[in-house]
Amino acid sequence: QVQLVESGGGLVQAGGSLRLSCVASGRPFRINAMGWYRQVPGKQRELVATITGSSSTNYADSAKGRFTISRDNAENTVYLEMNSLKPEDTAVYYCNADLRATLTAGVRTYWGRGTQVTVSS
Repeated sequence: QVQLVESGGGLVQAGGSLRLSCVASGRPFRINAMGWYRQVPGKQRELVATITGSSSTNYADSAKGRFTISRDNAENTVYLEMNSLKPEDTAVYYCNADLRATLTAGVRTYWGRGTQVTVSS
C-alpha cells in the first residue's frame, strides 16, 4: 500500500531554516509530479512548490527565493528546503504526489498526513 510520509517539521525562530522530507513508501510503480502544500486553520490549503518527474519546478510567490524543492527518484523522496523562515510560514505542510501504485493502476493523487512547521517571531 502506497503512503506518503512527511518528516522534518518543527519549531524554528524567524530567519531560521528547516528541511522537510516526504517519502513515498510501498514501492510505487511510477511517480509523476510531487509537491508541497500548506494549510493554516480556517484557510484553504495552498500550493508551496511542485516538481515534475523531469525536475521542472514551480513555486508560489511567497516561496520564491527562500524555498527549494528537489527530489530523489531513486529514493522516491521529495524535499523542501526552507530558508529565511517567517512567522507567516507557520502551517501544516502536506506532501502530494501523482503516482501509479502498480503497473496496472491509473494515476492517482496521494497526500501525506502533514507535518507542523511553527516559526516564532
